[in-house]
Amino acid sequence: MLKDIFEEKKGFKLVCGAGNEDAEEVEKLVTIYSLAGCPFFDVCAKPEIVDAAKKGLKNAGITENRYLCVSVGIAGDPHITKAVINEEKCIKCGNCKNICPHGAITDNFEIKRERCLGCTQCAKECPTEAISMQSQIQDYKEVLPQLIEKGIDCIEFHAISTDENDVDAKWNQLNEMFNGMLCISLDRSELGDKKLKERVERLVSKRKPYTTIIQADGVAMSGNNDEYGTTLQAVATAQLFQNSKIPAYIMMSGGTNTKSTQLTKLCGVQPHCLAVGSFARKIVSDYLKQDNILEDKKSLNEAVKIAKSLIDISLENMKND
Repeated sequence: MLKDIFEEKKGFKLVCGAGNEDAEEVEKLVTIYSLAGCPFFDVCAKPEIVDAAKKGLKNAGITENRYLCVSVGIAGDPHITKAVINEEKCIKCGNCKNICPHGAITDNFEIKRERCLGCTQCAKECPTEAISMQSQIQDYKEVLPQLIEKGIDCIEFHAISTDENDVDAKWNQLNEMFNGMLCISLDRSELGDKKLKERVERLVSKRKPYTTIIQADGVAMSGNNDEYGTTLQAVATAQLFQNSKIPAYIMMSGGTNTKSTQLTKLCGVQPHCLAVGSFARKIVSDYLKQDNILEDKKSLNEAVKIAKSLIDISLENMKND
């Protein structure tokens, strides 16, 4: 059961990207990380992407003790935004294309929507403010039933918003539609510690103890570099929830990397699970570009070895806490 990996603190989640609609890449990622020992995968809430993840598990030949989570968001959440380029303002300087970590911008300066994860790096680098971010609003009643029917183990609710009524309404919908594990993903970008704690306590109180995961986000999609600084906020947010003694599992994410569980150990923070996205994808990115990676056993084994190193060091530090 999914709950077991949290109880045993053997939780490692690969974040394929809530906005990652590239089915081929998701299949490769899930294949590589499943072979490396990852038990938990977070993917975009689209049928074809869930199918791609399941195909990845099948490729790895490991379907037991492997769990799928789909991510849904709320207006304003960066995880469900896509970049849009204003052609009239664009001067084709190339800054956006050069900075994009996901290869989502073409030579003609158009957005490959299936590859845009909403990280905002392109918008920050644009000298003419030609790039804006637009939320992709989801109708849960339209999106989720078919995914639940396919067989998923968890739904992750990205609740980075100041609209408490909208948060509560969406959360109630999820509880009505799905009787499995739910995850709340929040960071401290919009709310202070007190309000953040109050929100989580309110949402968790509507469910049975330890049927909820709190994803303590640091800075979303910031973990490209393997530094302590990018994971600092995730550790601090996890510490806030740990001290609150809320009856839920704590999972760290947002800027996470190989330094994350080293830092939790130093700070006395004991998460049940570590979720890694940008860094986990980056370290195998060269292999993801290979069309035949799943048939090339040598390259596949090399990618798996790299992924396994990240998982092993993360779980080792969690075990020793």
